[in-house]
Amino acid sequence: MEQTSTPARPGYYHLTEDDHAKLDVLLRNEADMAYRRRARSLLDHLDLHDGDKVLDCGCGMGVYMMMMTRLRNVEIYGVDGDIGRLEWAENEHVDARLTRVDIHQLPFADNSFDKILMSEVLEHMADDRKAIAEVYRVLKPGGTLALSVPHANYPVLWDPINKTLEALGLEPIREPGIITGLWSNHFRLYLPQDLRSVISGAGFEIDILEEQTHYCFPLIHLIVYSIGKPLIENNLLPQNLRNAADRFRGEKNSGSLLNPINLGVSVLRHFDEPNNHLRGDEQTFVNLVLKAHKPL
Repeated sequence: MEQTSTPARPGYYHLTEDDHAKLDVLLRNEADMAYRRRARSLLDHLDLHDGDKVLDCGCGMGVYMMMMTRLRNVEIYGVDGDIGRLEWAENEHVDARLTRVDIHQLPFADNSFDKILMSEVLEHMADDRKAIAEVYRVLKPGGTLALSVPHANYPVLWDPINKTLEALGLEPIREPGIITGLWSNHFRLYLPQDLRSVISGAGFEIDILEEQTHYCFPLIHLIVYSIGKPLIENNLLPQNLRNAADRFRGEKNSGSLLNPINLGVSVLRHFDEPNNHLRGDEQTFVNLVLKAHKPL
């Protein structure tokens, strides 16, 4: 992919140093280092400009939409099938037009959006090819798709229970629960060739397809999503701890290491550091991150 200017940080093409500084704060509370890495990559791939009309397809509680509005003056539409998550986004005063939809049938005209974000969504779709065809339909010619999915060949430390089940030829645990892990509500995971087939099959031209996050802290998926997330969603943390743990509260967190959450996150970042210097022969990864465009 052509670069029009020298990137502010290695590995990124469009985010400015000011953007990175803002994201350092917005992602300060992030304990899932794979999320932290892919969020920055996806926002870089979107190459947002003031005035862009953006669709967050499968927006969840709205964290990405919050970050996008901090970076640029954009018009954002957020869609999701879970009304509870959309209500959470509303309660967080996310500046976006929110709609509950079936992503297989998006309620927008052809060629409506300049940019579309689809992070950790496609694996939840019963028919991923139909869903991505809808995304293609509503994206303008020349428009950008930034997308991530879970990698089918994930590290054993990320989800040892399901990795063991798969190695034994057994079905993974898909029903939500404390030990569900990576497969929660997922129809499938993806290898690079699988994702390439789905995206190219819809008509997109792929610009970047990257495997991300090889090293991970043992059982971190369980710690973040089966323990930490319910504590936040059920408002069970004291305010000082919530300000250091909630994805919406990075700007309210001083970063002091006297806060045990901040101390824990700093340990996780140290453990994650080798992911910034991979050798190139790694075989297991947490995510696939993709940038594609709709031809003119």
